Amino acid sequence: MLSPTIAVLLAAGAGSRFDGGGHKLDAELDGATVADHAVRAAVAAGIGPVIVVTGAVEPALSATHFDRAVDVTLVANPDWAAGQSTSLQVAVDAAQTRHAHAIVVGLADQPFVDPTAWRSVAASRSPIAVAEYDGRPRNPVRLHHSVWPLLPTVGDHGARHLIRLRPELVERVPCQGSDADIDTLEDLRSWQNRSSTNSP
Repeated sequence: MLSPTIAVLLAAGAGSRFDGGGHKLDAELDGATVADHAVRAAVAAGIGPVIVVTGAVEPALSATHFDRAVDVTLVANPDWAAGQSTSLQVAVDAAQTRHAHAIVVGLADQPFVDPTAWRSVAASRSPIAVAEYDGRPRNPVRLHHSVWPLLPTVGDHGARHLIRLRPELVERVPCQGSDADIDTLEDLRSWQNRSSTNSP
């Protein structure tokens, strides 16, 4: 019997555009790290085990993620410098080991993706399902095991090329939350300023 869908967070990149000292995934935002927010949403979605693919660094995640009923596992990608496709292949390999039927993939530098987005995308029965925010396709993305052999094995891209190449396989799923990512120190400060402005 196939296991539940697996939630995957790609967290292997060097984050070279971030010049704030340290890795962007370990930067603090609203009392937790950027990566913590992303993992928390994936765990809260409750769609299945959570795999975090690491590489350049192993993000400092809160111990509370590992104390819950949902299984959270860090999986290292030794070839992370070769591009995002290698991290996606590491995720697929881990999912195959667990006999999963699908993975839902998000990015650890997108701290504002809502748990409902993970659930909505996971609920799709299309071979590929893409979260849509205000008409824009972004993450997370559900990939049924039938399309895993079609995913790139080289290069710094994930499922985007496949989504463009095979639109008949794709369902767009309207989602709540924000697809914003933290790439630069300016990105981080902008969201920190919004948070302080909205504080009581």
